[in-house]
Amino acid sequence: MTAPARALPETGAPDLVAAQRRTVRVLVLTQAVGAVGITIGIATASLLARDLSGSETLSGLAQTSQVLGAAVISFLLAPLMSRRGRRAGLMTGYLVGAGGGALAVLAGVLGSMPLLLVGAVMLGAGTSANNAARYAATDLASAATRGRSLSMVVWATTIGAVVGPNLTGPAGAFADAVDIPELTGPFALGAFGMLLAAVAVGVLLRPDPLLLARQAAIADESMPARPPTGTTWSRARQAVRERPVLGYAIAGLALTHATMIGVMVMTPLHMEHGGAGLEVIGIVISVHVLGMFAFSPLVGWLADRVGRPQVLGAGGVVLLVALVLCASAPTGMSWQVTSGLFLLGVGWSLSMVSASTMVAEHAPLEARTDVQGTSDLVMGLTGAAAGALAGVVVGLADYPALALVSLALVLGVLGAAVRAGVETLRDTAAATRRTS
Repeated sequence: MTAPARALPETGAPDLVAAQRRTVRVLVLTQAVGAVGITIGIATASLLARDLSGSETLSGLAQTSQVLGAAVISFLLAPLMSRRGRRAGLMTGYLVGAGGGALAVLAGVLGSMPLLLVGAVMLGAGTSANNAARYAATDLASAATRGRSLSMVVWATTIGAVVGPNLTGPAGAFADAVDIPELTGPFALGAFGMLLAAVAVGVLLRPDPLLLARQAAIADESMPARPPTGTTWSRARQAVRERPVLGYAIAGLALTHATMIGVMVMTPLHMEHGGAGLEVIGIVISVHVLGMFAFSPLVGWLADRVGRPQVLGAGGVVLLVALVLCASAPTGMSWQVTSGLFLLGVGWSLSMVSASTMVAEHAPLEARTDVQGTSDLVMGLTGAAAGALAGVVVGLADYPALALVSLALVLGVLGAAVRAGVETLRDTAAATRRTS
């Protein structure tokens, strides 16, 4: 629950509206910087894993490990943020991610696949921090602007995420200059980007939005002063049991992410088989990332005006079209794979922003980080499984077969949207009865 905008003389906290605006500005900055560190290695992770493992079947493990790391670390950061606020959690995530980038470079130098996987897991912490930042943007937001606040921080990722993959070529030149393997150059630059994001959060994210929201809620007596008991998992499970719409939002989020990860992680290999170079692959990944983030403000506005479940359903429809295009794409560079990856990003944006807004909206304040951390855990585990299975599917069949298999996941997204809509109508009707 978000308190009305006012000063808190008991704590000396600033006006909540001003604090919300400052929070969004700071998170926009850190997302832009941190996204470079997270996305710069996307185009080369599977290629480096293939070279170190000697197997195309295992080539998806690096990206899968990063997604798995993001899932687990998101869950581990939840109790830290619950105790010490968003700033501590975000800084920790970016710093661990920077360490993972350094390990990935070392793995390339030593030719060690196991070390690369460890580094990739740690790199996932940067994704965990970026995921938590979108929720931090909603801590002080009103119900009418929650989707837009979240989507502005997601949009900020566009700056770094589009720049990141396009630094693949320059990063390779940097690697040659410092005498490290060419494919490790992006990870070296990525580690530096995440370090900068950690510093920005530590210096600028004051006051802490989550702690301030709790102070306001305690002052309004809308939240108990005593912290809730139980584990992160038990508190999240209780919240989902009491508010079923949370379960459908989490399901839609997880299935959307799995669809995107499974197809995206295998696209560089599909293109390379047709003779596409790193620069061309980087451009296609940039187009995909553009679709993921560039239209987020519009998506957030739609989620606030049209409804969260409706936008989630629209995302599922766009994902269906994207998969059909990818299934028809020949190897190498083609308009089908370019447009398919772009629409895959747009569909992900529609579904992710709307589902995340539902999670932020319905999670009780006292268990907010628990629900959000659990949501990102489920999303990440589903995405990691999809990434791992994607390599197997492509190894046994081909890339078009992977796109067709992924259609089943999108049907789940559409089902989650329908059920979330039903639960939302039910909750609205119940609230109307209570006030009448």
